[in-house]
Amino acid sequence: MTNFQTIAPIESLRGVSSTLSDIKAQGGQPSMFSQIFQSMVDNVKETDAARNEAYYALATGQLDNPAEATIAAYQASVATNLLVQMRNRALDAYSELMRISL
Repeated sequence: MTNFQTIAPIESLRGVSSTLSDIKAQGGQPSMFSQIFQSMVDNVKETDAARNEAYYALATGQLDNPAEATIAAYQASVATNLLVQMRNRALDAYSELMRISL
């Protein structure tokens, strides 16, 4: 008998922004990395919203130039890939720091 493991659902990006709002509520200053990361998350949200708007406009016939939908989709894809690469680099750096013995 084969055991199947269920795939865990993808967590929302809202956890990142709530963490920053918790830091701000406590009166602390967020680090430069958290500010950069937050701006990247916001960029992903904005480009995704723009892509959805362009696809909606294309589907309803309101978009004059169909290439705009393709451009918006590509921008959303690039923003997402950049955010993922940033996360991967941060995790690699954290792993390297944990390996350092003092």
